[in-house]
Amino acid sequence: MNVRRRPISAVALAAVTALGLSTLTACSSDSAAAGTTDKFDVVASFYPMAFLAERIGGEHVHVTSLTEPGQEPHDLEISAHQMGELEKSDAALYLKGLQPAVDKAVGLAEVSTKIDAAELTTLETHGTEVGGHEDEHGDEHAHEGEHAHEDEHGHDHEGGADPHIWLDPVKYAEVAEGVGKAFQKADPDHAADYRKNTETLVGDLKALDKKFRTGLADRRTDVFLTTHAAFGYLAERYGLTEEAISGLDPESEPSGARMKELQEIAKADGVTTVFYETLVSDRTAKTLAADAGLKTDVLDPVEGITDHSRGEDYLQVMEANLTALRTALGAR
Repeated sequence: MNVRRRPISAVALAAVTALGLSTLTACSSDSAAAGTTDKFDVVASFYPMAFLAERIGGEHVHVTSLTEPGQEPHDLEISAHQMGELEKSDAALYLKGLQPAVDKAVGLAEVSTKIDAAELTTLETHGTEVGGHEDEHGDEHAHEGEHAHEDEHGHDHEGGADPHIWLDPVKYAEVAEGVGKAFQKADPDHAADYRKNTETLVGDLKALDKKFRTGLADRRTDVFLTTHAAFGYLAERYGLTEEAISGLDPESEPSGARMKELQEIAKADGVTTVFYETLVSDRTAKTLAADAGLKTDVLDPVEGITDHSRGEDYLQVMEANLTALRTALGAR
């Protein structure tokens, strides 16, 4: 669809140099680059955004992801090639606050449609990931200054709010509805199909939410341990308590005091399993499990699909997560 076959702007080229961006190669849903097809060209920041674009856009879109399969999205840097793809695209779909390099690149790129998923739902600041098991199950979903870092859009989460909204099927459905509306406005010739595809996807996400509610309704414990605090929204949605080894940054190192505290929490709350994820090191999870006599298992934040994923797309991996949680929480 893209008819703007303009070269990358001088401002964007200068930004690539000034930001010291790396020479990573973009990952595309097929071999064609963004901006070189007759379809509605969408550049997505990472897998959860690409999944939405592909499901909602269907045959009318060409989707390119800036984050390669297996790449940890928090660490992404943008190459000059990727910046050029952004410049030539019809739309950029991203989640502000998760990938700083993407935020800068999208801000500089001359893209007619910029869709920030963070503006399509409400974001919160989850507090349990930094330690402090308040009481047995009290105040376990505390919010530290919810919405306290609002910008002109009311969603500035750079001050500490949790960006992992796609792990809550209900919030993800809200984002899907917003993306669908944005596609309809930007590409009105195919608005009817975008509307229909959005309704189908939202229906799938509502069905997933129902599976989680039913599957976790009768459980032995509410507490689960993870390597990093990606599951705050999911925990809040289903009345669980996430206790993370590290905070929102998956690469941060926990203190000795935190590791000891988690051992005490595991004993007090009947925790059986320490969850780790496939895109970051499992070393601390296995260390904690060994010290506390616990098992380990995967709880996937669905930041990318690889050969090691327990499913071929978001919905399948989330169902695998539900199975893992049911086992760890003693659900019947």
